Amino acid sequence: MRSELVNAFGHVYLQILADPDNHWIQATWQGYSTPEAVRTGMEAYTEALEEANCHAMLIDTRDMVGSWSHSLEWTLEEWAPKAAQAGLQFYALVVKPETFAEATADAFYASVTSFEAEVFADLATARAWLRQRRLHQKQRDSYQFSI
Repeated sequence: MRSELVNAFGHVYLQILADPDNHWIQATWQGYSTPEAVRTGMEAYTEALEEANCHAMLIDTRDMVGSWSHSLEWTLEEWAPKAAQAGLQFYALVVKPETFAEATADAFYASVTSFEAEVFADLATARAWLRQRRLHQKQRDSYQFSI
């Protein structure tokens, strides 16, 4: 499953891809995102998470311009609990260091309690963390099942 969200000017601002091999949804943000675009995008990749029966998200904001602080309160209070209800357990957020988006990501990471989240500067480290979390989860589930 792959989808793209387009802004009023016809430019793609979000690409969403289900990665069945890794059991996660990958979303890549591009350009400036309005509060409406952030909400629409986050709801779209949460829907993709549910449809693909995944429990992890890999979100790449390195090509996002500006901050998404205008949507932080909504993200924490409304989106995060809904995403957890949809099955989200692990959230890897990749940011460009020393940007406004990184500052918002750090505030998100410090405040989110609905699922486990980490902020990364590169995709490889984020992917490794998600794989490690999935392996740890599988081992824990296996241990609980065998008791």
